[in-house]
Amino acid sequence: MYEEKITSIIEDPAQEFDIVVRITREEDIAVARQMAKQLAQEIGFSLADVTRIATAVSELARNIYRYARQGRIMIRKRLEDRDSPGIEVIAADRGPGIPDVELVLTRGYTTWERSLGIGLSGVKRLMDSFAIHSEVGKGTVVITEKRRRTF
Repeated sequence: MYEEKITSIIEDPAQEFDIVVRITREEDIAVARQMAKQLAQEIGFSLADVTRIATAVSELARNIYRYARQGRIMIRKRLEDRDSPGIEVIAADRGPGIPDVELVLTRGYTTWERSLGIGLSGVKRLMDSFAIHSEVGKGTVVITEKRRRTF
């Protein structure tokens, strides 16, 4: 089941997503961040939420680059609810996987020497929903979403 899910997401994402960024170089992190920021602005997110989304995408892309060396960031508009449209971000890779997901989600946890420790726990706090599927030796998929707030 896991292998089928990750294969379908990684192998053929273009049909379902507004933006797909392959992460293979450090420069791709900035590309993913900028594209997420632009899409969030188009949907009408507040400046604060645009920044939250862009930061979350940056962290997800950086994790792919650091730990898996390659993967994809896939972003799509969620417009079903006209009163509260949103944006969904999926980060997928076939890297080493995460042996202890709970530990990684601990605030301030890092395995990178010069890291701020924002990582996945920060992504979880920045976004409205967060799910992670990881299997050692097979890869990781993070699915997160932010809904536009109405004031």
